[in-house]
Amino acid sequence: MLTLLELLQSGGTRTMAELADRLGVDERTVRRYVDHLVDLDVPVESVRGRYGGYRLAPGYRVPPLMLSDDEALAVLLGLVAGRRSGLTTTTGTASETAAAKIRRVLPGRLARRLDTVIESLAFTAPPGEFVIPESRVLLSIADAVRHHRPISIRYTAADGRRSERTLHPYGLVAHSGRWYVTGADPGIGEERTFRLDRIADARTLPGSFEPPAGFDPAQRVLSALATAPYRHEVVLLIQGTVEQIRARLPASVATVEEPASARDTDCGTEGWLRVELRVERLDWLPPVLASLDRPFVIERPDELRGLVAALADRLAASARRTPPAPGTVVP
Repeated sequence: MLTLLELLQSGGTRTMAELADRLGVDERTVRRYVDHLVDLDVPVESVRGRYGGYRLAPGYRVPPLMLSDDEALAVLLGLVAGRRSGLTTTTGTASETAAAKIRRVLPGRLARRLDTVIESLAFTAPPGEFVIPESRVLLSIADAVRHHRPISIRYTAADGRRSERTLHPYGLVAHSGRWYVTGADPGIGEERTFRLDRIADARTLPGSFEPPAGFDPAQRVLSALATAPYRHEVVLLIQGTVEQIRARLPASVATVEEPASARDTDCGTEGWLRVELRVERLDWLPPVLASLDRPFVIERPDELRGLVAALADRLAASARRTPPAPGTVVP
C-alpha cells in the first residue's frame, strides 16, 4: 500500500494494469489498496476512460513525520529489538537503514542521547542466526489473514519435500525468532501450521472463509511445536502447579493436562499433572527435572529412567567429595 502511495505521488495518472504490474498483484488487490488509502484520508481519485486509472488530488503531499523524544526512542529501540530477536524480514540491513534515516532528521542533542542508550544496551540472550521470511510472503499472508481470503503456498518441508497447497490462514505468529502461519487446509480438512521462511510463494485465491470463533493462533502454534513428531515420546507425572512446570517446560515444549486421572499413578491424584513431550534427544531432560525440584514419575520411555539415575549418581558422588588440601593438584 505504501509503494502504491509512492507511485501515485510521483505524479500523473497510473493505469490499473500499470499499478498491478509494478506492485506484483492482481487488479482486485490494487482496488483494495486504494480503498485502504481512501480510508486513511488520502485523496485518491479514480479517472475513467480509455486512459483512466488512479491519481492523487492535485497538491497532496504526505505530511512530515514528527516524533517526540520518547517516540523516537521507542522507534529506534523497536528496530534494535527486532533485529536482535530475528523479527526483521528480507535482510538484516532493513532495520539499520530505517534507523539511519530517523537519526539523520533528529536534532544532534537527541541523536547523541539515543546513541548512548543503544550503545549501552545489553540483551540477556545473545543474538542468534535466524532464517527470516521474504517480505512479500509475509505481507501477502498478512493481507489474506486480515481479509479472510484463501491462499496458495509453495512449501518446502524439513525433509526437503516440496508441495503446493491451499490454506485458510487464521493468524500469523512470531515465536523464538521464527514466523509461523496457522490455519486450515481445506484439502485434508485439518488445521496446519507452516514456517514462513519455508514458503517460497504465497498467492491470494478467489473467495473467502470464516475463521472459527475464539481461535487463538499463538496457542495453536505452541501446541503444534509441542506435539511435533520427534524420536522420543515422553510421558511424565509431576506433582506441582501448572506455573511451576511451565517455568522449566514452556508450552512450546510440553503439554500439561490438569488433573491427571486416578489410574495414572499409585501416588494418589492430588496435585499430580500429566506432562507429555516429543523430543529428539533425552539427555537434556534429567537436569530440567532436577531443577523443577518436584516429585515426578516417569511413565515412558524407560531410557529416561536410566539417564535420571545416572545424573543422580553423579550428583551424589560430587556431594561426597571433600575439598582438596591446599596445594593439591586436582586431576
